[in-house]
Amino acid sequence: MRSFWGLMRAYWFSDRWMEAWALTVVIAFFTAAASKASVWMAEASGELVNSIAFFHDPSNTTPLPYLLNSAGLLLLLVFVKDAGIIGIRHLFSTTLHRKWRGWLDSRFNDALLDGNHTHFHLQHGGRDASGKPVLPPDNVDQRVQESIKGMTGGAIGLAMGIMGVVTSLFFVGQKLIEQSTVVDGLEFLGTYGAAILAFAAVATYVPLNTYIALKIGGLLERLTVTIQSTEGSYRAELTTLLRRSFHVSAARGEEVQKKLHGRLYAHIDRTWSKLNWVHSGYQSFERIYDFLAARIIAYLPGLIPYMNDKISLKSYITGAELVNSLINQCSWFIHVMPAIATLRANARRVTELACAIENVQHPDDFYTGTGRREFTYGTQDPNFGLAIRNLSLMHQGADTKPFLTIRNVRFRRGEWTYLRGESGSGKTSLIKAINGLWPHGRGSIIFPEGVKSFYAAQEVKLPQLTLKELVCLPEGLDTHSDTQVAAALHKAGLGEFIEYLDAETREGKVWDQVLSGGQKQKLVAARILLHQPGLLFLDEASSALDPEAKVAFHQAIKDNCPDVTVISVMHEAIPPRSAAGASFYDSVLTLADGVATKTPLGVHTPEVDVKKKAAADASTTSLFPGGPRPA
Repeated sequence: MRSFWGLMRAYWFSDRWMEAWALTVVIAFFTAAASKASVWMAEASGELVNSIAFFHDPSNTTPLPYLLNSAGLLLLLVFVKDAGIIGIRHLFSTTLHRKWRGWLDSRFNDALLDGNHTHFHLQHGGRDASGKPVLPPDNVDQRVQESIKGMTGGAIGLAMGIMGVVTSLFFVGQKLIEQSTVVDGLEFLGTYGAAILAFAAVATYVPLNTYIALKIGGLLERLTVTIQSTEGSYRAELTTLLRRSFHVSAARGEEVQKKLHGRLYAHIDRTWSKLNWVHSGYQSFERIYDFLAARIIAYLPGLIPYMNDKISLKSYITGAELVNSLINQCSWFIHVMPAIATLRANARRVTELACAIENVQHPDDFYTGTGRREFTYGTQDPNFGLAIRNLSLMHQGADTKPFLTIRNVRFRRGEWTYLRGESGSGKTSLIKAINGLWPHGRGSIIFPEGVKSFYAAQEVKLPQLTLKELVCLPEGLDTHSDTQVAAALHKAGLGEFIEYLDAETREGKVWDQVLSGGQKQKLVAARILLHQPGLLFLDEASSALDPEAKVAFHQAIKDNCPDVTVISVMHEAIPPRSAAGASFYDSVLTLADGVATKTPLGVHTPEVDVKKKAAADASTTSLFPGGPRPA
């Protein structure tokens, strides 16, 4: 699905090909029926005009019944074609649209949410074959939803238009040949003279104007891509604002945010203005084209035979209606050129996303294009825990130096390690690297075999799910019983919400709005207690809790996950202790000057440094009360 035509045909050659082809055949049948009905309507129009023209003719003995019958037949055909054939075709075409879009949506969701963490890698830029930097795709949500919807709908409309052209050429052309006659000056063409004139008029008029429409359509396509990108960016910023509205309010940042929105919308407005100018010009072109086609071009081919009395008025009108019908069908591309431009724009957005997804299917190859990536991952006996060997983390660029180096570090089974270092020292980067989510560097990470790992971040975003589903994440709803989930909530300090397990909202608000920052972190604690991981990464996962709640957070994990290996990032100088004064942590991994050093807790740790400083302060105060300290 990385090319336009590959994207167009993928559904028809998928596991749901029978569904796709069955709907396509039905749509093709009704399209052919609509083209045949157009021929009948042209004949009925000729009869109606003829009944009006010869209403007072002496040979017309029943003028009124003839007129009423002609008008009634034409009206019946209009209902049969527009209300019957076209209406039923629309039902099947919209069904095909819904099915195709649903299939594509599922394919992109499967690709984004695979075990390769594609949705994560997709947000990193890469390089093309020539080494030129390639930005990550913008507004993925807009591409997956709006672009796929617009593309599938536009493609089905385009296909029906092509079917209509082909069937009209067959049925209308057949009728034109059937009633064709000799044309003065073109006797060498025989009785096909009038038909050839009609085809020549269509073949000259339609392609010339289609070429003009294609040029305008290319401009429409480029502007449509631009406005889709700018509108997607504006919408993304609005979504971001709603997620951090408290912070904007607390900082009185509305004026700055307003200016940001103004800049984003100004880009939309400029592009929209250009698009409106082009659309207006295209509408004028289309209206002039339709008028000339219906009032002049359609009547020209049969004019010479009619003037030379080779055909009757009825045949002349019928022929003109047939030519007009043929022009209308062949002009379908002109009438829907704006829609085709939108289709191509949407298809470009979707194929770009498909190519970007394909590029990150092999993360090692993808990241090698922008820097050094020589990570290896393995497993060992779970009793030996987690091991890191000769790990160096780097930023993008082939010649960048490591910003963090770890020689050989092992985290034993059941060991709790406190990870400390200044902001920017690489604490979170290290955890990402251990989990295979840091792009550049080298080294070996060896996991305990068969051990489940769990990562708990500082910021918790809750999707719109029931409370039970939120606790069961990342596993499914049926993995754990209500009793198990309720027990986990109680132990984590959220027992007050147990009665709402099956609710997606409380008092009209989703859980992401109901729960405070601290309660969300308690919800994460409930997940940990429920899933019982063997390897746990806490990336400031208790930062929103008060000291007592933070102790309770750690105590709950200590009591209920006895063999878990914990690696925790915190900003506290001294890691929390239990209510009895015992330390939760066994060791400390210090990140300083680009090097990580692991020591047992109590051996030159922050706790010891703080105690020494306090003792020195107390000693100085007692020796020199109220006086200056010695130099």
